[in-house]
Amino acid sequence: MRHGKHGMKSIVFALALVMLPVLPLVAVAQQANTAAKVLIVYHSVTGHTRSMAEAVQKGAQSIKGIDVLLRSVQEATKEDVLAADAIIIGTPVYNANVAPEVQTFINSWPFEGAPLRNRLGAAFVSAGGISAGEEATQLSVLRSMLIYGMIVVGGPHWTQPFGASAVVSEKPFRDGDGKVDDHFLEKAEALGRHIATLARNWNGVADTAD
Repeated sequence: MRHGKHGMKSIVFALALVMLPVLPLVAVAQQANTAAKVLIVYHSVTGHTRSMAEAVQKGAQSIKGIDVLLRSVQEATKEDVLAADAIIIGTPVYNANVAPEVQTFINSWPFEGAPLRNRLGAAFVSAGGISAGEEATQLSVLRSMLIYGMIVVGGPHWTQPFGASAVVSEKPFRDGDGKVDDHFLEKAEALGRHIATLARNWNGVADTAD
C-alpha cells in the first residue's frame, strides 16, 4: 500500500512537471478567446445617422468573436469607452463639421495616462448634400481620436477611405420616405465588418504594442 501511494505521488509530480510549460500557452489561448468589444456611438435627430449606426452594428455583429454595443451619445458612458477595443463614432454633418453633441462626447473621454492608446477608431456620417462636408467631418473625428493615441481606420475599399458616409437630401439619393439609400447602408455595414475583423485580430495585442 505504501508503495502504491508513493507511486501515485510520483505520477502526479511527473504530470505537474509536464504541464508547467503548457500552462502559459493555455493562458494565452484563453486571452485570445476573449471577445473583442466594439462600441458604436452616434448622434441622430432625423434618424439618418441612427440608420447608418444600425448598419455598422449589423456588419460588426456578422464577425465571430465580437461583442458589439450600440449607444447614442446620451447613453454612452465613460465605462463603455474604456472597455472598448474599437470605437466607431457616427455624426450628422453640421455646417461641414461634427455635431456639437458628438464633439462634447469625444471631449469627455479620459486623457491622462492615455487609457485609449492603441484602441481602434473609425467614423461615419450623414449629410444633406453631395460635397456638403462629409470627408471633412470624418477627418475631424479621426483627428480627435489621434489626440487620444488611438489607431484610426478607414473603410475596406478605396471608395470609402475615411469610413462611411450618406447623402440624404439631394437627388438622386433623396427619398420621400426619409430612408437612407441602400448603397450607403451597405458601405456602413462594410465598415462595421472591417473594424470588427481588425478588432478581433488586434485583441490582446494592443496592450503590448509600443
